[in-house]
Amino acid sequence: MTIAAFTRWSSRLAFGITGAALIASCSTAPSDTADTAPSETTDAGAACAPELAEIDFGIISTESQANLQELWEPFLDKMEEELGRPVNGFYATDYAGVIEAMGAGKIQIAWYGGKSYIEAAKRSDAEAFAQTVASDGSKGYYSHLITNVDNPIVSEIDLEAGNGDQYVIEHASDLTFAFNDPNSTSGFLVPSYYVFSQQGVEPDGAFKELIFAGSHEATAQAVANNQVDVATNNNESLSRLQESDPAAFEKVQVIWTSPVIPSDPIAYRSDLPDCLKDQMKDFFYNVDDEAVLGPLDWQGFDPAGDTDWNTIRELDIAQQMEELKNDDTVSEADKAAQMEELEKQLEALK
Repeated sequence: MTIAAFTRWSSRLAFGITGAALIASCSTAPSDTADTAPSETTDAGAACAPELAEIDFGIISTESQANLQELWEPFLDKMEEELGRPVNGFYATDYAGVIEAMGAGKIQIAWYGGKSYIEAAKRSDAEAFAQTVASDGSKGYYSHLITNVDNPIVSEIDLEAGNGDQYVIEHASDLTFAFNDPNSTSGFLVPSYYVFSQQGVEPDGAFKELIFAGSHEATAQAVANNQVDVATNNNESLSRLQESDPAAFEKVQVIWTSPVIPSDPIAYRSDLPDCLKDQMKDFFYNVDDEAVLGPLDWQGFDPAGDTDWNTIRELDIAQQMEELKNDDTVSEADKAAQMEELEKQLEALK
């Protein structure tokens, strides 16, 4: 099975993605050390926000910490070189850990997914300023439902049509199912809305067993090892699996593909000094080192802003609406009040 085969089933629907941030140049002050001439990058780091001796960079847990460190450390080293101050990777065990760390001021910048970003923007002072651009130049990716190639359900699904979502809905009570993380865009929000909410199905209680496996690597391995019947994942993580564990990749079969999802934001705390924000923008907008971008499957970053992930906010609100419609435990009066509030939130995004 090849990555090209994944896109065969992809929907033609697409979210609109627009750039919203301006490129800001970095200005530095001269060194006040007369005897020695420090490097330009060290001078830049010392002149701006000296109270932040180090930068802590949050990285969401799409894979094991060991794998993520291998991918990210060259990039962080490059960023450290350009900013003139240490840049440390912060690897949380779940997505919420990165959101909470930014809210507590333990990290100053982070790589998020769309869903985790809108949560961080809401409660952790996160402000998106850049968007990842994949190695092929695309700024979007896809959520998948996957199963083991030898699972009997494969013969019951039209793989060309990619209608595995319907099979999952119709046979949920006989299946074990794994989401990724509750703050994952492709591993929870997107399939929750398109596969379940639109069909009026509440996953909790619908399956023989339902779990949250955490990382995309974990759900892929659970499927490859026949620990669950069906799981969520995405094309980028499956591409990584093809490189890191080809044997496991060959055991994975895609049975459903979502509409395109906007690619990931890079966000810093909104209260950082402007000079440091400018330095970060300058680095991200101009980095083009294949040695540090290649392992991450990126070719670079485009300027972006908070509103570029309004499509994710809209999807989040739509999912909440669908769940509310199908919730028999809420009175009609409370349901109407909550629905009115969600509609106001949706209208405010326009």
